[in-house]
Amino acid sequence: MPASCDREVPAGASDLARPSREGSESKPLVLLHGFGASSYSWRLVTPPLAPSFRCVAIDLHGFGYTERPRRPAAYTVAGQLALVLGVMDALGIESAHVAGHSYGGALALHLAARHRERVRSLILVDSAGPEYPWERRHLTAGISPLAYTFARFLGVRRKSVRRGLERSFLDDGQITGELVEAYYERLRVEGLSRAYRGLTAPTGEPRAAVDFARLDLPTLVVWGADDAIIPLEDGRRAAARIPGAELAVLEDTGHIPLEE
Repeated sequence: MPASCDREVPAGASDLARPSREGSESKPLVLLHGFGASSYSWRLVTPPLAPSFRCVAIDLHGFGYTERPRRPAAYTVAGQLALVLGVMDALGIESAHVAGHSYGGALALHLAARHRERVRSLILVDSAGPEYPWERRHLTAGISPLAYTFARFLGVRRKSVRRGLERSFLDDGQITGELVEAYYERLRVEGLSRAYRGLTAPTGEPRAAVDFARLDLPTLVVWGADDAIIPLEDGRRAAARIPGAELAVLEDTGHIPLEE
């Protein structure tokens, strides 16, 4: 990771996140990672972008080195968007280009739909649909003992992290022990079990739809041709539904183009 990528947010925002910042002050680019990932996932992308953009990669609630709040509402779509907007406010960013990968793509869609004035353009990278944050919630995750057991002993282990990466990569040869450890250590932090409950247990947050036809902003849809998690056809449909959206297909690439 470039040394300049890991800096504290300004005073008053330390309870929100520790974003990575690089590049031009005049063109802010906010980067939202996928589920199970963190700002670390953007480390290979920010250096070539930095000469043209001010890159701000945020660790969302429940991931990376952002503190795991006790409030379940922090892990809802509204809570994640409040985090993103709070970081932007703390850094003096009125509006930004917003790129979201997978789960981060779903959040980027909601951000553009609810706060159009804050989003200059949208980049969706192998994006989950806007309903995904609700679809992954289930009743058993709300039972504290079960959630604790799963999070600490079953769900988040080095082996499970490696399996997740193997599903996401086309070329498993790129998955090194160092890479597995980097993803693993950014999940196994204090508050893991409450983050798991917050992200997967029902919260009562009403489902919110995104009207793709009303996303009147420049949009680029980027997709790995060999994505085994969210197939390319989903990307084609998303690009077709957003007015004027462009689709870029990356050959010989799986679910995480940021890595491959």
